[in-house]
Amino acid sequence: MPEDADDLAERKMRFLFALRSKGVTDARVLTAMERVDRGHFIKGLFADRTYEDMPLPIACGQTISQPSVVGLMTQALNVQPRDTVLEVGTGSGYQAAILAQLARRVYTVDRHRRLVREASEVFRALNLTNITVFAADGSFGLPDQGPFDRILVTAAAEDPPGPLLAQMKIGGIMVVPVGQSDAVQSLIKVTRLEKGYDYEELRPVRFVPLIEGLGAD
Repeated sequence: MPEDADDLAERKMRFLFALRSKGVTDARVLTAMERVDRGHFIKGLFADRTYEDMPLPIACGQTISQPSVVGLMTQALNVQPRDTVLEVGTGSGYQAAILAQLARRVYTVDRHRRLVREASEVFRALNLTNITVFAADGSFGLPDQGPFDRILVTAAAEDPPGPLLAQMKIGGIMVVPVGQSDAVQSLIKVTRLEKGYDYEELRPVRFVPLIEGLGAD
């Protein structure tokens, strides 16, 4: 039986309450997450779990991150309205759609052509015209489009990748999960200074690994 409007409104209200209770307090980020319906990015068996604060499987062995982690990463990135943002790991496209509410332009890259194709279709359907999607090895960034004000990496690297560090503007911020195993990872905020970089550890996380090369699909 289809869900009625009151039930849906209540689920969305609980969804936003859960975000706030996990520490997502930035008003602009909360507004962006209220605007972007996660349901557009989840298909099949897990569609009824859209508004739960949990990661869910998507195609190509990847996941759509739990909303509170999306919110906390977006909040740490501190995106400004004139910023150009690079996202490494398009996945379902949900995170890019959130960033598109906050930034002037979002470039997002994924190694899986199928995910790029499916995310592009959702972006078109939602009229998100400030997102450009590439099928490429995200560990090298997009040097032709950089440098970037903000970089968000949604897969875990052993260290913040050198090519991505090099594509940050002075004063730019990168948020990246770092860890040598899928059991022990930390979310790191990197700020590029006039000379060098400042690193701040934010919280423990679990992400799929950042893999070089294009996917076999």
